[in-house]
Amino acid sequence: MAMSRLPVLASESGLSAYMAEIKKFPLLEPEEEFMLAHRFADHADTQAAHKLVTSHLRLVAKIAMGYRFYGLPVSDLISEGNVGLMRAVKKFEPDRGFRLATYAMWWIKAAINEYVLNSWSLVKVGTVAAQKKLFFNLRKLKSKLGLYEEGDIPLEAANTIAKRLDVTTKEVIDMNRRLSRSDTSLNQLVGEDGDTERQDLLVDDKPTQESVLAEKQDRVLGNTLLRDALTTLTERERRIIEERRLVDNPRTLEEIGVEYGISRERVRQIENRAFTKLQKAVVTAAKALESAASKALPRPAMA
Repeated sequence: MAMSRLPVLASESGLSAYMAEIKKFPLLEPEEEFMLAHRFADHADTQAAHKLVTSHLRLVAKIAMGYRFYGLPVSDLISEGNVGLMRAVKKFEPDRGFRLATYAMWWIKAAINEYVLNSWSLVKVGTVAAQKKLFFNLRKLKSKLGLYEEGDIPLEAANTIAKRLDVTTKEVIDMNRRLSRSDTSLNQLVGEDGDTERQDLLVDDKPTQESVLAEKQDRVLGNTLLRDALTTLTERERRIIEERRLVDNPRTLEEIGVEYGISRERVRQIENRAFTKLQKAVVTAAKALESAASKALPRPAMA
């Protein structure tokens, strides 16, 4: 995508300056974002694309920081995330009804995930989905279990994590050892002057305005997927689901049975069948969107 030059993070020592620079780009109001997206989609307006990209650079940095403990340069993580962002802008369809931040998150994470997986030699054997899930979720689950100390995971905790991620206990223990060996001290000195610690370069983990917006738009996307999924149901199935699952005060099985002239057990059967169909349709649509974002990305070169 040809456009004006973007800010570049050459090394970790320049992270603070880079963050300050990208914060200068203003966030876009929904109407302006919609207009710019159409200008780029309809007329290949590269300046419109540039504004769309620069307004989301902070979102990329926020997501990239979540991968900083994999021992890879933050500058590379952000660079790969920016590639994903630009691909998202190129593919974005504003008429779908959700914001660019929601759509771009899929592409940004897919680009960074591919870079991390291709850069970590230990994950060469982790090509299956379960291994990738273990790689990217182990730290989060350890934190939820209150495991902050270095060293091996207690067997009971390893068993718990293994069950949640559908892997073996041995795989959990082995992955934890590999990740632990690669950890970089937050007190390590970086930068040309040697007076800056790595922890000084970490951004605040509190939700940014961009991430809050993305989460809000993610809910909008979820509602869109649900609305589309409802169209796969018959009229009776849809009404029963709406009156039993999608309202604050659901009607009873007896009330609906009287309306349709069927037993309460029959209403229950229809509800369960419709709910299963609805879940399948939503999951299928969500996976299709995620798969399209991931497969369309060029595979990054090995670090």
